[in-house]
Amino acid sequence: MRSEFEAEDPERIAIREALAFGKALYDRRMALGLSVAALAERAGMTEDEIECIEEGGTTPTIPLLRHLAAALDADVRLTAGHDLGSMWFEAHAA
Repeated sequence: MRSEFEAEDPERIAIREALAFGKALYDRRMALGLSVAALAERAGMTEDEIECIEEGGTTPTIPLLRHLAAALDADVRLTAGHDLGSMWFEAHAA
C-alpha cells in the first residue's frame, strides 16, 4: 500500500505517467497491427524514439500526445489517475 507521501511524490507521478504513456502507445500499435518501424514511419519519428516511449522512458507532453494520436488515427483519453490504464488511445469514431 502506498503512503500518502509516495502517492503525491512528483517523481513517482512522472514515472507512472511515462509508463502509462508507453503502455497506451504499445496497446494501440498492437491493435493496429503495426510494427515499431511502421509506426515510426507514420509518426515521422525514429524506431528508438517509439521504443523509448513504449518502455516508459518519455514523459508525455500535449504536443507529443497529439502527434502520436494523429499517427494512430486515434484520440487521447485520460483519467484522473496516474497509473497504467489512466491513459489510452481510442480509435476515431467511424
